[in-house]
Amino acid sequence: MGNVQAAYSAPPPPQAPGAVFTAEKAAEVKSPTNGAPENPGPLEDIHTKCKSVFPTCFEGARIMLTRGLSNHFQISHSLNMSSVTPSGYRFGATYVGTKQISPNESFPILLGDIDPTGNLNATIVHQLQPQLQAKFGAQVQNSKFQVGQLTLNYRGNDYTASLTMANPDIINSTGVVVLHYLQAVTPRLALGSELAYQKGPNLPGGEIALLSAAAKYSTENYQISGTLGLSGVHLCYYQKASKQLQIGVELETNNRTQESVASIAYQVDLPRSEMVFKGHIDSNWSVGAVLEKKLSPLPFNLALSGLMNHQKNNFRLGVGVLIG
Repeated sequence: MGNVQAAYSAPPPPQAPGAVFTAEKAAEVKSPTNGAPENPGPLEDIHTKCKSVFPTCFEGARIMLTRGLSNHFQISHSLNMSSVTPSGYRFGATYVGTKQISPNESFPILLGDIDPTGNLNATIVHQLQPQLQAKFGAQVQNSKFQVGQLTLNYRGNDYTASLTMANPDIINSTGVVVLHYLQAVTPRLALGSELAYQKGPNLPGGEIALLSAAAKYSTENYQISGTLGLSGVHLCYYQKASKQLQIGVELETNNRTQESVASIAYQVDLPRSEMVFKGHIDSNWSVGAVLEKKLSPLPFNLALSGLMNHQKNNFRLGVGVLIG
């Protein structure tokens, strides 16, 4: 997503349970045709193709057990032991409804996880109309409602318009509203814009609004995406070098902090070995990698993670096991 929303919008909706263990599959880019442009997808996913190549590093030990109770309902038990992230047990559940939109899409989708103290993450996604999708995410921490975010996506034939509202408080006149629009100009090129508005007592003048522009150029084997606004610049490049190798390059500049970070990552898929390796390095001298291996014929997935910052002389190691 663009720098504007990254700096001023609400936190993202809760992550699906167990997402850190499974190999992230990059969204397939359809080959451009000579006909009319197709729907470019939501603007918030403009950098997803590149981001999917980067590893999701973790620290400590993680064990997750998943079990499908039916074709529509699945539960999970996870145990996390870490000195960086909160440790403990979490119970998760996922429900996929019977309203089938396409061979790979069914709604509604309800997923969430909770720990013994009552801290809850929950997300609901539903296709209200053939072109209108709604997504609501909530977080409850220490028995208090921390985050509430509602996103509406309207998908036209060659454009997507989105509205996001986060933590609206009519009484105290606070909250965040973000508007997105992405238009497919040609089968390969999509242009869009983002308007973010935030109101609250901690902001200079009590409110702030920022506008940014976005662009995405896609082909069968590579994709270039970028956002440009007053808050900074965010550029991404994705290349599918071969069936086994994918490369991602990212440059992010923040005008408020006067900082820039450049990163390069790669993903290697070895189907015969049932193994996926992801690695990255950035201009802050941070090096990270995640190795995911399926231990056939057992229903186990093993994940090994390593992250090292040479400037801070800091190293983190993680081991995860997914059963099910």
